[in-house]
Amino acid sequence: MTITRSFFLTLFKLSIKLVSEMMKSNKNEVNQQLILENISLRAQLAHALDQLEKSKSVKRNVTPEFKLISVFLMTLDERLNSVMTLFRPETVIRWQRELFAKHHAKRSVKKGRPCINQDTINLILKIHNDNPLWSPEKIHEQFKRLNIRPTPSPNTIAKYLPKNRKPPSEWQRQSYMTFLKNHSKDIWAADFFSVPTLTFHTLYVLVIIHHHSRQIKHIAVTTNPTAEWTVQQFRNATPYGEIPVYLIHDNDSIFRSKLFQRFLTSSGIKSKRTAIKSPWQNPYAERVIGTIKREVTDFIIPFHANHLDRLLQEYVHEYYNTHRTHQGINGQTPIPSPEYPMTDAEQTILKKKPVLNGLYYTYSKSS
Repeated sequence: MTITRSFFLTLFKLSIKLVSEMMKSNKNEVNQQLILENISLRAQLAHALDQLEKSKSVKRNVTPEFKLISVFLMTLDERLNSVMTLFRPETVIRWQRELFAKHHAKRSVKKGRPCINQDTINLILKIHNDNPLWSPEKIHEQFKRLNIRPTPSPNTIAKYLPKNRKPPSEWQRQSYMTFLKNHSKDIWAADFFSVPTLTFHTLYVLVIIHHHSRQIKHIAVTTNPTAEWTVQQFRNATPYGEIPVYLIHDNDSIFRSKLFQRFLTSSGIKSKRTAIKSPWQNPYAERVIGTIKREVTDFIIPFHANHLDRLLQEYVHEYYNTHRTHQGINGQTPIPSPEYPMTDAEQTILKKKPVLNGLYYTYSKSS
């Protein structure tokens, strides 16, 4: 008997039905966990039987259906780690990212004019190398004069010409970094990053950080970032006139919008836009986004915006700002910690508090 993909899909639909019934019923938590464990073990058994029947094949792959049901179950209850013995939690999270990438690739199929063939591209590059001063319009006119088909438009030709953008000089880099260092107490930085959900939707996270203290002033999650929403988040981040002198941001259309720029001007904040494709000009925002990804979002699969927002708020306010030390501020925390009296190791009693269901722990001295 061959384990077909329809069996896994049936098992997945059954799990969704059971979960929905659990939400409506008044069954206790123990019974709910037993149901989920049963579904998980059945899926693993089906996968093991499927691999046993395919043992003669050279390469054995995990079926997409098994990946889907594993991702779904692991997201519902982290305690299923103990019964998911075939694969580690990191593997299940990697599966979710792969499934999201495939889903996004299908939705991101380019529409419009077909791409020009490689022979036409080679001809464009040849003409450009022979005449480097010619503009895309001039090359387009040569194609028309010589009656070469297909004749690409000037905008299409410009896409394939090498960019002559000069990199910043060492003096320019030093000058900009000196500005950041001298005005760090008056600078905030902002940027967006995205996180995929269990159902393959995209959530957008706004992060605002203070340069000098490394404190995350505000973090928020949305499914549809707009200029109006971003302005409201900055109002929430600047109560009682607590505003920076400078705000560093990239060339995102939201930050460049008239509404957002008017808000900065009326609030007395000077906008400092980074150059195109120059993430080094916004180093603190880029670094903190990398930190959040490595320490939080790489370990979770959020259901929706509220779920992710709750986790990030807990991480920022219960761990990052208050207990996580930073080398850039001499091993201190963004919000200064209380000063504890000096004690020997044998006399020290620590109290620990879990953060994000035990992903991290914070410590304080017991009196």
